[in-house]
Amino acid sequence: MRFVYRSFCAGTFALIAVSASAESTFSLTSLTPDVALKLATAARESCNEQGYQVAVAVVDRSGLLQAFVRDRFATPHTVEVAERKAWTALSFRIPTSEMEKATNQETTMMGIRHASNALMVGGGLPIEAAGSLLGGIGISGAPGGDLDEACAADGLLAIEDDLLF
Repeated sequence: MRFVYRSFCAGTFALIAVSASAESTFSLTSLTPDVALKLATAARESCNEQGYQVAVAVVDRSGLLQAFVRDRFATPHTVEVAERKAWTALSFRIPTSEMEKATNQETTMMGIRHASNALMVGGGLPIEAAGSLLGGIGISGAPGGDLDEACAADGLLAIEDDLLF
C-alpha cells in the first residue's frame, strides 16, 4: 500500500511541476538578423529612389537595435531619430504619425510625449505578423515624417513573404 501511495504522490507532484513549468514560461517570435537587415535595406532603397538620404533603424521586440543602415549623406541627427521612432512604434504598437496626433497639445495624452526615448513624429511603424509584435522600424531623413513612414511601409512590403508563418 505504501508503494501505491508513494507512486500516487510522486505522480501528483510531477503533474504539478509540469503545470507550473508550463505556466511560468512562454515563447516569442522574433525577426532574424537577416530579415531585419533586408527590411532596413529595402526601406532605405525606397527612400533613395525618391531622392532622400536617410537612416533606418529596426528594433527587436525588446526595443533593442537589431539592424541599422545610413546613407552617407544622411545628417547626424538621423541616427538617433530613426532609432527613437522605431522604439516608439514598437512600444506603443501604432505608427508614430498616429502617436503624433494622439499626443498633441490639445489632448489629455500630451504627457506621454515626455516618456524616455519616445518620439512622437511620423516615420515609425510597428512590425507585426500573425498577431505577434516582432519589432519596430524607424526612418529619419526624408523631408517629412509622412515620407519616412511611406518608405518604412515599402520596406515592410519587401519582407511580407518572410513574415508569413
